[in-house]
Amino acid sequence: MTISQSAPQAATAAVHAVGLTKRYGRVTAVGGIDLTVQPGEVVAFLGPNGAGKTTTIDMLLGLAKPDAGSVQVYGQSPRSAIAHGLVSAVMQTGGLLEDITVRETVQLTASLFPNSRPADEVLKRAGILDIGDRNVKKCSGGQKQRLRFAMALLSDPGLLILDEPTTGMDVEGRRDFWNAIREDAKSGRTVIFATHYLEEADAYADRIILVRRGRIVADGTAAAIKNLASGRTIRASLPNADEAALRAIVGVNSVEVRQDSVLVRAGDSDAVARYLLTQTSAKDVEITSHNLEDAFLALTSDDAAADSADSADDTAELSEPIRSNA
Repeated sequence: MTISQSAPQAATAAVHAVGLTKRYGRVTAVGGIDLTVQPGEVVAFLGPNGAGKTTTIDMLLGLAKPDAGSVQVYGQSPRSAIAHGLVSAVMQTGGLLEDITVRETVQLTASLFPNSRPADEVLKRAGILDIGDRNVKKCSGGQKQRLRFAMALLSDPGLLILDEPTTGMDVEGRRDFWNAIREDAKSGRTVIFATHYLEEADAYADRIILVRRGRIVADGTAAAIKNLASGRTIRASLPNADEAALRAIVGVNSVEVRQDSVLVRAGDSDAVARYLLTQTSAKDVEITSHNLEDAFLALTSDDAAADSADSADDTAELSEPIRSNA
């Protein structure tokens, strides 16, 4: 399947936002976000609860009006882009008619568009063609989310926005859903998704954007984001570990004793390993780099906010070195 012929040329950014700001009373939900997403990118939009992810997505979809700044989708206002079938969304929730079949649901939605893809085509791309004759009320949560995905594909949009699309799914349902999304993205569709499941971002995103308190604090590949969490973790089997001695090693950030094992986070893992191997009876010493969860916590936690005072200058320092130009 090819992207809709009405979609703009690739030279036009799929999303271009400048100074995007949204306030609710005294609360600034989004505080001046600059964001450009190019056609064909798969972008994960991550942050803790209250970081401004859903508010930003609402503005990209024209569901909320910015108090300051601007946003364009394929060079148009969000509402215009949606009206032209360039954008579709799969949200966390959304009512479905329970007493009609999966195929009938798609056909009913297709009737709202002047031009749409065939029902069986989008059902196949969503991986639910085999349950087309099943009543919606008999579908699992994962199948209903894939039905919403199929409905979102009807206008053949250039941009697909997913807001916590796998919430409530089991592990198999999440895997199947993302396999369907990734297969569809191979056609060149742009995908922006918000999720609390960091492993989904690590596995499926070309680019990860971290937000904290309504601002972007990091923007780059998963590998680049992980590198922002400095240091490594050293694990070892060590009964009766001397916690004070470990904390005294230069570069050690934290020490956690777990029964007969110890876990040390440090900037200088070699110094810790040297101490464990030469000064203690430690066995099974293991050194690992930080993962996406470590980076997420380091960059979006309250401690990170306190360290940076949530300033625009600190935001630039974190994000610019790894900003993606893809």
